[in-house]
Amino acid sequence: MSPPLPVALDAYGADGGPELVLEGARLAAADGIPIRIFGPSGLEVTNGIELDSTTEWIGNETEPVAAVRSTPDASVVRAAAAVAEGRCSSLASAGSTGATMTAALFALKRAQGVHRPALAVQIPVPATDRPPLVFLDCGANTDVRPQHLIQFAFLGSAFSAAVLGTESPGVALLSVGEEQKKGRPDVVAAHEALIDAEGIRFIGNVEGRDLLSGEADVIVTDGFTGNVTLKTLEGTARAVADAVRAAARSGPLAAAGGLLLRPALGGLRRTMDPNAVGGAILLGLRGVAVVAHGSSTPEGIANAVRLAHRAVSERAVERTAELLATSGARRDALRD
Repeated sequence: MSPPLPVALDAYGADGGPELVLEGARLAAADGIPIRIFGPSGLEVTNGIELDSTTEWIGNETEPVAAVRSTPDASVVRAAAAVAEGRCSSLASAGSTGATMTAALFALKRAQGVHRPALAVQIPVPATDRPPLVFLDCGANTDVRPQHLIQFAFLGSAFSAAVLGTESPGVALLSVGEEQKKGRPDVVAAHEALIDAEGIRFIGNVEGRDLLSGEADVIVTDGFTGNVTLKTLEGTARAVADAVRAAARSGPLAAAGGLLLRPALGGLRRTMDPNAVGGAILLGLRGVAVVAHGSSTPEGIANAVRLAHRAVSERAVERTAELLATSGARRDALRD
């Protein structure tokens, strides 16, 4: 059996710089995951990590499509090309989200029958031992049609089953009410189509307040709503943590209670920390690409690499393609 291909890791773009990314790579390499890091030549790599040196990279301030096309030596472009050429197994980057998605789309191409890839993030469900919620789209497609939402549902269901081990994932649409006719026309039309769809367990609509209730394993929305919702969740988690800390310092009695609660609150904080997931995966491509947070810690980078490696090991791309092919959710089976 041949050894696994390395994960292509973009060293540029993270807020902490290439050295922080390298530190995260070392953590993932310690798990036995081979890595090829695309970054400056001065990085001191260790066992399990290869260096493909480049000084060019794409920042958040540039237009992604033009930048990817005009900068073939940029780290994320080189990393995506290495995956497309079969020299690496998958792509992970904490750089510009737009550049990462564009480079991945250009190099890896859409899977057969997929209208548009979707950015999916795993959200831990507090106080349960169930697999994380798969929430998509988180920013790849701000404007969608019903057929896009339908495909996102199948993409998310396949990923939840293949990579997270969820048995018969329950899939829902995010809307302003649970009733079938509630929501924008595209949501209503997608709901109507998914009710009778084969190969998926559609459970209807959920409202924003039920996002973390555990009612659904996969929740589908458009990229604009998804991105706003995700950032609201992250901001709320930080605000609640800060409020609890402030309350624990408000007096001697509160401080004593805070000490008793510290282990449980620490576990909750770690569960809701975006670094615990590593980033979002771009579903619907012919390869695996993971978009990590720009503010990732070394552990966040390591988890992005682990997610990319696990998706390849679990044949997430192949199993998603199989589901789309047998479910009638491919592009050629949907009306434009």
